[in-house]
Amino acid sequence: MKALGTHLLLELKECNPELLDDLEYIRNSLMEAANKTGATIIGQSFHQFSPQGVTGVIAIAESHLCIHTWPEFGYAAADIFTCGEGFKPKEAALLIVGSLESKDYSITEVERGVLPASTYSPIKQLSQ
Repeated sequence: MKALGTHLLLELKECNPELLDDLEYIRNSLMEAANKTGATIIGQSFHQFSPQGVTGVIAIAESHLCIHTWPEFGYAAADIFTCGEGFKPKEAALLIVGSLESKDYSITEVERGVLPASTYSPIKQLSQ
């Protein structure tokens, strides 16, 4: 079996609430994680909620890094999806964990697009 991509789901608990409510800090943390681990950044979008919380996505050529924060609970949900070579998603995940000062986290890895190796063809046409 061959997977087209890897999706990491980050559960970040007991984070620093002040950091979770700082849009620029969140943006810089995700950008740094992408840059330091070989991602090719192609876009970004972030939003500050009122009264609190941040959501954001970094679009990368390899797919994306995204986050949504709940400062009032010291919690953030983040995910990293990659389908390219050269980018190190597990290292990026650990950088995000550290930047948010999470004291209780888990990282779940999911293989996406699992195809039988014998039938995989990137130019396969669909029959009608």
